[in-house]
Amino acid sequence: MSESGAQEAKSPSRLIDERIAALGDWRGETLARLRALIREADPDVVEDWKWRGVPVWYHDGMICTGETYKDKVKMTFAKGASLDDPSGLFNASLDGGTRRAIDFREGEAVDGEALKALVREAVTLNGSRRRAR
Repeated sequence: MSESGAQEAKSPSRLIDERIAALGDWRGETLARLRALIREADPDVVEDWKWRGVPVWYHDGMICTGETYKDKVKMTFAKGASLDDPSGLFNASLDGGTRRAIDFREGEAVDGEALKALVREAVTLNGSRRRAR
């Protein structure tokens, strides 16, 4: 089986597990922490693996992605511009009309409660748009 065929046979959750393990540094730890917070905020979240290696979380539509780069882990909320962010977590992609992102850099703390509130708000927004159809 080709490498891409082997990847297709694995569940998205397994691929995310493998990405976290393969990173083997602060980025893997950060991605694992973000993933755990997403799951705490929404136990019904569905994980996916898109665009050749990007973890994506869904509930009634896309919630967010978790991209890893050399110097950061970027969590992009699909409808972030429509979310209230009283804790000021969004620090990237602020000029776009739809998405907003949070760049986490090495050594930065994750405000778990504020992040879970954003995830829950994104799920609520997705659900309200789904019901409005």
